[in-house]
Amino acid sequence: MNTDENILREKLKDKKRVVIKIGSSSLTHAETNNIDLYKLEKLVRLLTDIRNQGKDVILVSSGAIAVGRNAAGLVGKTLTLPEKQACASLGQAQLMTMYQKLFSEYSQKTSQILLTKYTMLDDLSRYNAKNTFEELLKMGIIPVVNENDTISTYEIVFGDNDRLSALVTALTGADLLILLSDIDGLYTDDPNLNKDAKFVPVVTKIDDEMFQMGKDTSSSNVGTGGMSSKLIAAKIATESGADMVIANGGHISVIEKILAGQNYGTLFTANYNEEFQMTDYLTE
Repeated sequence: MNTDENILREKLKDKKRVVIKIGSSSLTHAETNNIDLYKLEKLVRLLTDIRNQGKDVILVSSGAIAVGRNAAGLVGKTLTLPEKQACASLGQAQLMTMYQKLFSEYSQKTSQILLTKYTMLDDLSRYNAKNTFEELLKMGIIPVVNENDTISTYEIVFGDNDRLSALVTALTGADLLILLSDIDGLYTDDPNLNKDAKFVPVVTKIDDEMFQMGKDTSSSNVGTGGMSSKLIAAKIATESGADMVIANGGHISVIEKILAGQNYGTLFTANYNEEFQMTDYLTE
């Protein structure tokens, strides 16, 4: 790292409220799409330890549809939208049961919050959601957030929780968002298709050229969010005043390395916009 990047990374050590988003591909075995319990347990242990350091922690977790698909015996089948919603209903309950059981092993209380696009669009619902987060965090609870795929189709088609995690970051005034995915960070082109693609360690401004780099692709067959959705998330998070890091969730320990100021993932630096309105990112 050069000196400037080192300074930016060092500042991550002082973050007080952290939102961590983990994608389906980071929670499941690639061979079977079943939940990787070792990763899940390690994630829970690590988040509890971050909470024990006095930081507020919010987890935005994908995986409900993947869990529900397996439970319903639909692995390998192309799911219709109603089938995805049914799998989300089945899988969300099972996934939350796993989280609660694992968190309880470390005497950490957790809660579930299911949101939709419309929660954020409606002023009263958004206000109530913000107050709920504040009270939970005040009580030392780690909220586990997911999009309510059972009743809303918008998120299934467009999100994989990338945008949601950024909106939660803005809503709660968090100062850091960590997006864990199946890629190391932002590249100048898709590294799966172009061996000459260059890794981008730090982004201080998100422009149209940046979106050209982030083609709307995802190498995972269990998630829906490509790099484009992550760049939209970065724009939301940074304009709300938070830093954001995209990193590979293949090893859960990357979270503590990022919070220790080490050079992992692509860091998008905060670029607060006084005219920022989260509803601007929900009407497209």
